[in-house]
Amino acid sequence: MKALRYVALAVVVALSGFSRAQSAERTDAGPGSGREQLVGAWRLAWMEEQGADGKVTRSTDRKGMLIYTPDGQMSVQVMYPSSETVSSQNPVQYAQDGYEASFGSYEVNEQAHTVTNHVEGSLVRALVGDDLPRVYRFSDGRLTLRSSRPDEHWSVTWEHY
Repeated sequence: MKALRYVALAVVVALSGFSRAQSAERTDAGPGSGREQLVGAWRLAWMEEQGADGKVTRSTDRKGMLIYTPDGQMSVQVMYPSSETVSSQNPVQYAQDGYEASFGSYEVNEQAHTVTNHVEGSLVRALVGDDLPRVYRFSDGRLTLRSSRPDEHWSVTWEHY
């Protein structure tokens, strides 16, 4: 009987360890993970774009908000100054009439350091249904996103509210 209790205890301990290992594999939101760091509300700090002349310009007069929720939803809005026309250097149009807005779900790939926004709704209707992969980087409490497309040369830096 005593031997049977030890066997049962060993099985419980083994299953407990197996269960914890499986839980760790299923979640990508461990402490300090990219997904965990993305979650929250972010305000636009600046945008950088490469012009036709190859020079990078930094714009700090745009206003914007980016939200990533813990349950996998995202929303982004950017307002360009009224005097500024939106750059047509990029192959994808994200804004219309000086305003950019979209929402949907997102997925994080920790190994590639990418977040893919799955657009469910957008001011630019051509984006609806698109998957927009972005390379993310955290530095000095800021989040920088840039397109993973080789033909787009821009980045957006955000700060937590």
